[in-house]
Amino acid sequence: MNPNDSDKSLRFDEKGLLPCVVQDWLDGTVLMVGYMNREALAQTSQTGVVHFWSRSRQQLWKKGETSGHELYVKRLLVDCDGDTLLVKAEPIGPTCHTGTRSCFFTELSSTHPPPVTDPTAGWGGIIERVYQTVLERKESPTTQSYVSTLLRGGVDRQLKKIAEEAGEVMLAAKNQDEKEIVYEMADLWFHSLVVLGHFGIPPLEVYRELGRRFGTSGLRKKEGIPHP
Repeated sequence: MNPNDSDKSLRFDEKGLLPCVVQDWLDGTVLMVGYMNREALAQTSQTGVVHFWSRSRQQLWKKGETSGHELYVKRLLVDCDGDTLLVKAEPIGPTCHTGTRSCFFTELSSTHPPPVTDPTAGWGGIIERVYQTVLERKESPTTQSYVSTLLRGGVDRQLKKIAEEAGEVMLAAKNQDEKEIVYEMADLWFHSLVVLGHFGIPPLEVYRELGRRFGTSGLRKKEGIPHP
């Protein structure tokens, strides 16, 4: 998006601001929400580093200018009404001033008990939730838990299940059965998360590895040809 076209395509509020949601480009975690004016948007677009307008200090600020925890822009999007921005960014260190990865870690309930604080509550999606369940079973195993059984069986049992599920995926694909492919792929992913949990490797590390590879041709790398 060209900031020079902002007056044409964007609907700034009466104070000249737009709310801006910042999302981790790798796993979709909502990191924070801030506000941009025209100058902040222009600086963000030109430098590739997220800038905001501080409503309390009434001045432009670059995220991470004191902490070093900058946000590098991967994509800059606007919603269908033109009044909200979405930045998909690569965070350098924790985004929240409290030292957590995301500013969203306090869970509210409709029954209004004391808020529950969980540093991982706002992370990613179902992959992270399943992984957290694996870690919970690892920390507090139960006789009724399939995950606990796999973890007690050690890595050999876990890898045997991965081999079995990979074979099921291959068979489903060979049969061109889309519903079965989805079902068996879910099993394969699940058992892969168990292995990650066994070694204490969070899915985010896999996302980062994919991020490092993104946009790089494997063929060019193998041939020793630099990717443009």
